Amino acid sequence: MTPEPDHRTALVTGASSGLGVAFARELARRGWNLVLVARSEAPMQQLADELRADGAMVQVHPADLVDAGAREALVANLASAGVQIDALVNNAGFGVFGEFADTDWARLESMLMVDVMALTHLTRLFLPGMRQRGYGRVLQVASTGAFQPTPGYAAYAAAKSYVLAFSHALDEELRDSGVHCTVVSPGVTATRFLEVSGQRATWYQRLTRMEAPAVARRGIDAMLAGRAGVITGWVNALMAHSIRLTPRVLSARVAGRLMRN
Repeated sequence: MTPEPDHRTALVTGASSGLGVAFARELARRGWNLVLVARSEAPMQQLADELRADGAMVQVHPADLVDAGAREALVANLASAGVQIDALVNNAGFGVFGEFADTDWARLESMLMVDVMALTHLTRLFLPGMRQRGYGRVLQVASTGAFQPTPGYAAYAAAKSYVLAFSHALDEELRDSGVHCTVVSPGVTATRFLEVSGQRATWYQRLTRMEAPAVARRGIDAMLAGRAGVITGWVNALMAHSIRLTPRVLSARVAGRLMRN
């Protein structure tokens, strides 16, 4: 395995709250320098101050990742400043809960632009440099929803299925390059996800909910080890693996009932 560089820098998207904050803290704890990216600058500055106090080197780059131009400008600005990104954590994203036919299209489009297009575009922008240097790590954040059709989250679960398939295929393409793509699939996590999506927690979600630091730790462990993927939590892993043996019609019906309040 190619040794990790002495001066490592990770870029974390969605670094203003939730799992993004947890990923940043976990990486800083392990000695990584950080580039924080999200729309909201104030919470990132607060996080940066916290991490700098512990010795980390942190840059803050506000950007709306829905905008392809903003993504390209981010990469160009980092390159012109001589900042080398050794690990990309594509964490930015959100869900939209409700029946698809009744959901506001603008929200759905924005979700798909962040969850699918921004993730894919940023990976494409940073990957050539990693491959040329012979070292790099990409961590894509999917979901246990990626393993099954999920009524109430029809478009979100489909988007995460894309992330799962894309990541595994990409990791195989990168074999023997020194670069690895890892996909982490969390279940319900103690973040603002449900609040933003518009859903109240169900009994199933309350039962299986994990804390964000634990999810981040397992994701970073897998990324640094060069693993192709990890499902966080044994209940989530059992569900994800067992669903492969279940007809899609039945799994969609079960998932729909579990999502009901």
